[in-house]
Amino acid sequence: MTAADDAHARELAARAQALFKAPADFVLGVTEVASLPQSARVEIAFAGRSNVGKSSLLNALLGRRSLARVSNTPGRTRELNYFSVGESLFVVDMPGYGYAKAPKSLVKGWTELIHDYLRGRPQLKRVMLLVDSRHGLKSSDREIMTMLDKAAVSYQAVLTKADKPKSGDLAQVIRETEDALRKHPAAHPKVLATSAVEGSGIEDLRLAIAELC
Repeated sequence: MTAADDAHARELAARAQALFKAPADFVLGVTEVASLPQSARVEIAFAGRSNVGKSSLLNALLGRRSLARVSNTPGRTRELNYFSVGESLFVVDMPGYGYAKAPKSLVKGWTELIHDYLRGRPQLKRVMLLVDSRHGLKSSDREIMTMLDKAAVSYQAVLTKADKPKSGDLAQVIRETEDALRKHPAAHPKVLATSAVEGSGIEDLRLAIAELC
């Protein structure tokens, strides 16, 4: 690492620490694009299958135990839920996908909302695509990746529940995910592995977000 790289790393770490020390609060839930906040804040959205552990990861990221609602029933998030972080960032919790028991009418509504949001939101700097580290990419994840490519929205794969697989299995999932991402033009090449339970990878995720703010 050069001196310049080292200085950048220190500066980024300080920015991330300051950003995530700031208060984090729920702002609003959006069910239609017309209700999206009129703000110049950077938006980082979190997407993933309904049982991927998104709420637990958001609570760990934001340092709050129950800011994002954790439910035993997958598919409870039916809105774009906005959380303010300090004065410069919105974290957006997107509706979970891939939950077959949800009524088709609701799924259609969520899908349309997500499509409209992704197509026309210049404040959206990146989508963090959450993938269960025990299973790797599923067909529904690949569908979202294709949609993000078409919308030209930058996205990064974030493995959840990294405390569950054996280390060798986790390394294999990371490699396979990175190989898949190379085929997608809007994908960030680096995969982040996180555990909301152990806290591993949370600082790396904060750094990735701070670099976009």
